[in-house]
Amino acid sequence: METPQENFFLGRQPILDRNQEIVGFELLFRSADIDHADFESYSHASASVITNALSTFGIHELLGGKFGFINIHLNLLLSEVLELLPLEHTVLELLEVIELDQEVVERCRELKKLGFQLALDDHIYNPDHVEIYKIVDIVKIDILQTDAAQLPTIVKELRRWPVKILAEKVETVEQFQNCFSMGFDLFQGYFFARPVVLNKRRIDVSGIAMLKLLQQLSVEASFTEIEQTFKENPGLSYNLLRLVNSVALGIREKIKTLRHAIVILGMNHLRRWVQLSLFAGNDTRGINNPLLEMAAVRGILMELLVVQKGLSNEQAEEAFMTGILSLLDVLFEMEMSEIVQSLNLTDDVSNALLDRQGQLGCLLNLVERIELTDFDAVKPLLSQCGITLDQLFSAQLEAFNWRATIMED
Repeated sequence: METPQENFFLGRQPILDRNQEIVGFELLFRSADIDHADFESYSHASASVITNALSTFGIHELLGGKFGFINIHLNLLLSEVLELLPLEHTVLELLEVIELDQEVVERCRELKKLGFQLALDDHIYNPDHVEIYKIVDIVKIDILQTDAAQLPTIVKELRRWPVKILAEKVETVEQFQNCFSMGFDLFQGYFFARPVVLNKRRIDVSGIAMLKLLQQLSVEASFTEIEQTFKENPGLSYNLLRLVNSVALGIREKIKTLRHAIVILGMNHLRRWVQLSLFAGNDTRGINNPLLEMAAVRGILMELLVVQKGLSNEQAEEAFMTGILSLLDVLFEMEMSEIVQSLNLTDDVSNALLDRQGQLGCLLNLVERIELTDFDAVKPLLSQCGITLDQLFSAQLEAFNWRATIMED
């Protein structure tokens, strides 16, 4: 796969609604040749992505049908390059350094007429900005940089206009709950992916059954043993078939039985769907669960990076499993050590999950830093893992596309 000529890091940060379902991603870029983030770098990288990456690979691969929030500097805001973007999937996010003067207001009106959605990034509420509030669709508030005592007043004031209010930097469940109570509409941050082990809960019956099934598939148990696990847990069969039926295999009929699913998918694919359905489970969000999104991309990205290195299929499968399993402590609210003990994992996978050790541990650390758009940490990890920037970018696009095409949006 050909990659853009310019080298830059690419990150996606999920944006959730009040149901904690993903509605979009902020696409974050930074030149790989600049050792620090600055607005000139963001502006230049944004223009590069629009003209190269998005036109070459298509925005669908990056977003999977969700909205893409793209940072826009003043020069880019005034440029016709923006019109290359697909209207139905793009939110233009005006960086906070843009002065909201009359020229900007008029340009925003033009973009709205074209059909774009607009957002104000890291915005500080000011009653003097009435004209822009009438135009934009979303106002983003950095909750860490804003006086917490002022947040309810800001939300109340912004309710005078038909804008959605987005809370940025939501890193804990408590922060999410507070912002939810204040009336925020959208949330950006990784509060949903933080381990909660202080209020440890018992894994429910379906979770225990799913882990048992995963363990059976890992050691290549007989079909009879696997089928028996399903027979003992009818709910497990329903959840798995619900997920399997969302696979874009081009088959004309729905999969109705486990035996049919195995015939259609094969044992290797069945193993993957069991891994993914851990996150769908009984959750009402199903495949829209942000943890499932993160786990799926994490697993396939790790696998693709192993393939890029020319390693074996078995090592690639181990990499996929490591990525998927690395979020089970969040899902089940228990220590990772307990989960590892319940599964018959190889030492390589166990060491990666517990201590980020070995080659798999290095790759897991890398994909976690990418998720957090911690690009300063990504650069040395690429070298440590023996991965080039081109290989990373290519694998990212393929991973995003894989997630977009195998699941119903």
